[in-house]
Amino acid sequence: MTTTVQNLKAEFGKVGVLFGGRSAEREVSLMSGKGVLAALQSKGVDAHAFDPAERSLAELAAEKFDRVFIALHGSYGEDGTLQGALEQLGIPYTGPGVMASAISMDKVMTKRVCLSHGVPTPKFTVLDAETTSAAQLQSVAAEFGLPLMLKAPHEGSTIGIAKVETADGMQAGFDLCAKYETVVLVEQFVKGRELTVPVIGSGRNARALPIVEIRAPQGNYDYEHKYFSNDTEYLCPAPFDEAFTKRVQALAVSAFNAVGCTGWSRVDFMVRESDNEPFLLEINTSPGMTSHSLVPMSAKVAGTGYEDLCIEILRSAKTELKPSSNKQLQEQGR
Repeated sequence: MTTTVQNLKAEFGKVGVLFGGRSAEREVSLMSGKGVLAALQSKGVDAHAFDPAERSLAELAAEKFDRVFIALHGSYGEDGTLQGALEQLGIPYTGPGVMASAISMDKVMTKRVCLSHGVPTPKFTVLDAETTSAAQLQSVAAEFGLPLMLKAPHEGSTIGIAKVETADGMQAGFDLCAKYETVVLVEQFVKGRELTVPVIGSGRNARALPIVEIRAPQGNYDYEHKYFSNDTEYLCPAPFDEAFTKRVQALAVSAFNAVGCTGWSRVDFMVRESDNEPFLLEINTSPGMTSHSLVPMSAKVAGTGYEDLCIEILRSAKTELKPSSNKQLQEQGR
C-alpha cells in the first residue's frame, strides 16, 4: 500500500457512492456511479456502492459513511430531496446543497434566478399540463414562432423534451412532456451551437473548465446520441477566440453562483447563429460521469484525469449545517 493510498483512506474514511435511484435517468446513473466507484477504488478509497432505489435511508445511516459521492441523476437524487436527508443524517455529500439543487432541477426557476443576475436565457412561458387547450397551444406557437422547444421542467438527459417543427406537431410534443410533469416549459428555439461548461469549486473560488462544443448529427443531441452513439462530435476546447471563451465561462460561473451551487456542476448554453449571443439552457448539479460524459472530457483537457477528478469532487463533500451541529447529528445517529 502506497503512502498516497494510506493518505486517501485516512482523509476520506468510508465512502458511499450513491447511484441508480428511481428517476427516469436511472440507467445513466448506473453507468455514472459504476465509473465513479471504480475510479475511487482504484485510488485506494474505501468506497462502497449504495442504490437508494433498493435500500432505505435507515440503511444509509446504518452504513456510517463518512461522506458520500452523489452520482444520482434526476428526481430523488439531484433535486434537493436527498441532499435534505443527508443534512438530517449529518453526512457530507458532493455537489450543491438543498436550495441550489432544487432550483437547478427546475428549469423554470433556474431561468428566473439567472435572468435576475444578468445571465441571458431564451424567451419562455409555462403551460399547465392538464388545462392547456389546443387553441392555446396554437396561440403560443404563433407567439414564439417555429420551431420551438417543449420541455418537462424537472427532467434531464433529454428526457421529456420535444422540438416542434410545425403547428400540427404542437399537441404531440405537448403530450409527450405532459407525461412527466404537471407543467410544460415552452422555450424559444435558438438556432446555433450547443456548448457546455463544467464549473468546479465554490463562491469566489469557482472556476470554469474548458468549454465543450457538441455537434450531434442533424443537431439532434437526444438520449441515444448523448450516451450511446459514437456519431456525436465533441470539440474541447471549443473553437472560439479567447474573448468569447472567457465571456461564456464567466456567464457559467455567474449562473453557478446565482443559484448557490457549490462543489461542481455543468452549465449548458446555446450560441445563437445570427449574432453569436450565448443563452443559458440549464444547470446540471449532478452531471454524468459516463464514458461519453462532458465534465470528464473537459477536465482531461485541463490536465485532470477521470480518477483525479473524482477525488477532487469527493474532497469537496460537505454539509450546509455548521460543523458543531453536523457532529452532534452524526453522534446521535450512531
